[in-house]
Amino acid sequence: MSRMEYRNLGRSGLKVSEVALGGWETYGINQDASAMVREIVTAAYEGGVNFFDQADIYAKGRSEELMGAALKEFPRHTLVISSKVYWPMSDDVNDRGLSRKHVLHSIDGSLKRLGTDHLDIYFAHRYDPDVPMEEIVMAFDQVIRDGKALYWGTSMWPAARIAQAVEFARANGLHAPVTEQPEYSMIRRDRVEGEILPYTEEAGVGLVVWSPLAMGLLTGKYDAGKPEGARLTEKEHWGKNFLTEENIQKVRDLKPIADDLGITRAQLALAWILRQKGVSSVITGATKVQQIEDTVKAAGVRLSSDVIEQIETILKR
Repeated sequence: MSRMEYRNLGRSGLKVSEVALGGWETYGINQDASAMVREIVTAAYEGGVNFFDQADIYAKGRSEELMGAALKEFPRHTLVISSKVYWPMSDDVNDRGLSRKHVLHSIDGSLKRLGTDHLDIYFAHRYDPDVPMEEIVMAFDQVIRDGKALYWGTSMWPAARIAQAVEFARANGLHAPVTEQPEYSMIRRDRVEGEILPYTEEAGVGLVVWSPLAMGLLTGKYDAGKPEGARLTEKEHWGKNFLTEENIQKVRDLKPIADDLGITRAQLALAWILRQKGVSSVITGATKVQQIEDTVKAAGVRLSSDVIEQIETILKR
């Protein structure tokens, strides 16, 4: 079994576990989830995970509450806790976006729900075209100067906007974003590899990627078809277009490669992402302890150039 390994978050001094645990679409939907969340968070922590990712919008704050309650069991200095701000939290016209007002109010709500006095990372959950860049950067800089967050980052921002934020901050002695959180997987790769990484790697902005398993598709759970109860089959889900026969066949074809390496396809998919030097961490979800126990073992797995070539042959068909 490999042991957890840690990487610097971009060019910052903060160390994050190669595999992180996130709360998106997982915690808070079921109001009786506290025991499940505690078990999963504990298994992640015991597996070496130090990075736990949240957002105010996840189950409208309930996810933060559940994960925060579980994280209280561990020394705060051993944890890297993040949350995000942008999406509407109510019908109020100012309870959304990246205005200075909303950012400075929202951080207090997230801290209260998570039960901590500071976040390690605070993310701008989307770019907000209605707010001037200088206001956005100065708001997150203020959050850091107030001691309510230690670093800030962006999520799903265009590369040009990340560059604009970094350059404005550095030119004015403000705290610049040190991380970007994009969607990235074997199935969804073009945007990150073509647009984001060419800028962020050079600028020292580390990527912490979400949906690295393409909503479970890359684990092989759809090898035999579309099981009832699976997220990609049960509702009008944003990831439903993952579930094509072409993609399912690619995942089937990856199995012999994973088997030869003595790892699961989930671990292979995460290791494939972690081959990128510009990636600091992969954020995984879990609804069962066994899932996080499996994914943490991707840490430290290094793929040879021959194996990467075999994978690329399959993915590019």
